[in-house]
Amino acid sequence: MVAWLLVPLAYLVGSISSAIIVCRLMGYPDPRGEGSGNPGATNVMRIGGKKAAAITLAGDALKGVLPVIFSKLLGADEYLLAAVMLAAFFGHLYPIFFGFKGGKGVATAFGISLGLYWPLGLAILATWLTVYKIGKISSLSAMIAAVLTPVYAWLLLGSMTYVYIYLLVSGILLWRHKSNFQKLLAGQEK
Repeated sequence: MVAWLLVPLAYLVGSISSAIIVCRLMGYPDPRGEGSGNPGATNVMRIGGKKAAAITLAGDALKGVLPVIFSKLLGADEYLLAAVMLAAFFGHLYPIFFGFKGGKGVATAFGISLGLYWPLGLAILATWLTVYKIGKISSLSAMIAAVLTPVYAWLLLGSMTYVYIYLLVSGILLWRHKSNFQKLLAGQEK
């Protein structure tokens, strides 16, 4: 029973907004009110440049990695790990510390994957980098990586529990990128 305390802990860790904290510490405006209004690494890059974006990206990924690795070290089974993964991801999307208005979840989704099974994380990263190198559009890279993640989970993990988790996470990522998708179709995505 105590092990299930890992789930609310993962949510609280996920609720720490790296973008907002980095911008505050570096003297930049709140990313929720600037640029795209999204508290994520891409918007932080628009506001504060590459260094601020890199710190934000690392923070958002770590808040996915750390709860999953910690839970694995405590011997969490597949179902508890799945719950921890979702809790960290939803913490980023709906952070209790920041009015339940979070980012799109790409870096945290990558973090939970890297924490779960590093080859899965590397497959997702390789997909994102390949698509970005070709198209130079971060949102397109994220959407394609999201679509392929459940396939990678099935091939690398062979667990339907994780396939279902990644179908949910990927669906949410695509839904949260719907405005980017519309801009892509209209040829207006930066």
